Amino acid sequence: MTAASESSQAFHGIDIGGSKIELVAFVEEAGGLVERHRRRVATPRDDYAVFQQAITELVGEADSAVGQRAAVGLGLPGIIDAATGRQLSSNVPALNGREVARNLQERLARPVFIGNDCQCFALSEAQGGAAAGLPSMFGAILGTGAGGGFCINGRLMAGFNGLAGEWGHWAVPAALLRQHDLPLLDCACGLRGCLERYVSGSGLSNLHRHFGGEGSEAIAIAARAGAGDALAQQTLDVHLDLLAQAFATLVMAMDPHAIVLGGGLSKLAHLYEQLPAAMARHLFNGVRVPPILPPSFGDAGGARGAALLARQRGDSLSL
Repeated sequence: MTAASESSQAFHGIDIGGSKIELVAFVEEAGGLVERHRRRVATPRDDYAVFQQAITELVGEADSAVGQRAAVGLGLPGIIDAATGRQLSSNVPALNGREVARNLQERLARPVFIGNDCQCFALSEAQGGAAAGLPSMFGAILGTGAGGGFCINGRLMAGFNGLAGEWGHWAVPAALLRQHDLPLLDCACGLRGCLERYVSGSGLSNLHRHFGGEGSEAIAIAARAGAGDALAQQTLDVHLDLLAQAFATLVMAMDPHAIVLGGGLSKLAHLYEQLPAAMARHLFNGVRVPPILPPSFGDAGGARGAALLARQRGDSLSL
């Protein structure tokens, strides 16, 4: 791929997952980001020194590809302590308790900006994605877990603790647990009854198992429901109601102009067809349900969002 011109600013976005690290290098052209380089490597899960070396090598290659030293944005799963910058939870064990951004900034000798992977997804869909041009949007991840990000005028709102968008750790209302005869489940975050345990991809599988079915993947459960399986349909109905209540709460709390779905469950067509009416049942009269939209970038959104995060936060430093 061609290098950036001297007048084009470059940004590297790095999406860090449990199995792979993906770096995508972008240059800014006509107000947008254009991809110039992409590389994936396996994630060093258990050795922090090897992890840092892998990032260093990826960034060095990307610098050569775009012809300049670029700012770096990192999209990480889990929670980052806003006071210390330490990674509190991650599916990459080597990162837990580490000051990842500070360590890499010193090693790479350049700005490194870190954000939750769900927030990076939202930022990518807000700028040039499914919610491009809207005054506000919420990006809701429904994958192994449940999380998200809130953007206003294309800019990510992180909040005091950097947790804006963590709707997956809101509690399911006790009335809904009783209505659907569901157990109160513990969550790895230390709380109980978190939505993530019920509405994520793994949560949907657990619901199916609770109702007497096999703990299948979400796509398989949806296929069984379409073929007339009563237990699979019951699972989807309860999941839809729990998700609709959560998204209705999002509307009342943030009133986004659109909700963009991400993660594996974003591929379930019935969510786009049925969520608006299901959400309306949890809202008072006169409240409009915003559009529920599929993502534009899919799996490619994480690295792009991380690069956009570097651009956004880099701009704020120059104000």
